[in-house]
Amino acid sequence: MLSRRIIPCFDVHNGQVTRGVQFGKAEAGELTNVGDPIAMAQRYDAQGADELIFLDITASSEGRGIMHDLVRATAEKCFMPLTVGGGLRSVDDIRAMLNAGADKVSLNTAAINEPEFIRAAATKFGSQCVVVAIDAKREPDGRTWQVYTHGGRRATGLDAIAWARRAVELGAGEILLNSIDRDGTKAGFDIELTRTVSDAVSVPVIASGGAGSLDDLADAFIGGHASAVVVASLFHFGTYTVQQAKEALHARGVPVRLAE
Repeated sequence: MLSRRIIPCFDVHNGQVTRGVQFGKAEAGELTNVGDPIAMAQRYDAQGADELIFLDITASSEGRGIMHDLVRATAEKCFMPLTVGGGLRSVDDIRAMLNAGADKVSLNTAAINEPEFIRAAATKFGSQCVVVAIDAKREPDGRTWQVYTHGGRRATGLDAIAWARRAVELGAGEILLNSIDRDGTKAGFDIELTRTVSDAVSVPVIASGGAGSLDDLADAFIGGHASAVVVASLFHFGTYTVQQAKEALHARGVPVRLAE
């Protein structure tokens, strides 16, 4: 059985790792600075994190490119795979990011605006390199989820499950599934959303949004059928280490890669 992955995530604004609640907005002062991404990446690398996700959270909304120098410096200091997203709008953007040291890229707004961008990226660089991020919010009916862009501020009219299936058909090798409702709340992952998407697609699903305890991580794997979980606040503020999380998951019977 494949090991389940624990993935710290950096939401980066102005060169610093930040945290907000339900996609809090930088311009409204709703983000809290957490620390320097390079130092934090080195810490998580030493703790045995399986991967790192690095998201420039305002690149798309501000219409600018991502911070290549920061990505390059981070990649040079750690050895775990690095996924980078935010502001990637062309094959050339992806190539530049891979050249800066990223192992995978996360596509969101640009993929929604031009779905064939997913196919072009997968054809050029391989599906294993292409992660499609889906920011989903539960609809008032309580049974469906809509996809949002621009940090959860712009509704797309797309059904999250249908869009996940379409992204995989176009060549996405993974889905990064963010619950807007749970983001930063520490209330646990949206297990129903995670399980519905995981069961609907043939590629790994990375659950994101809401981790508040180590039991929440296990629930995402066991009840949500996720292949990986994104963890931010639990690690960033020192509540737990990556190794502690893996030991707790191992005790629950979840296969993880433990330190040798």
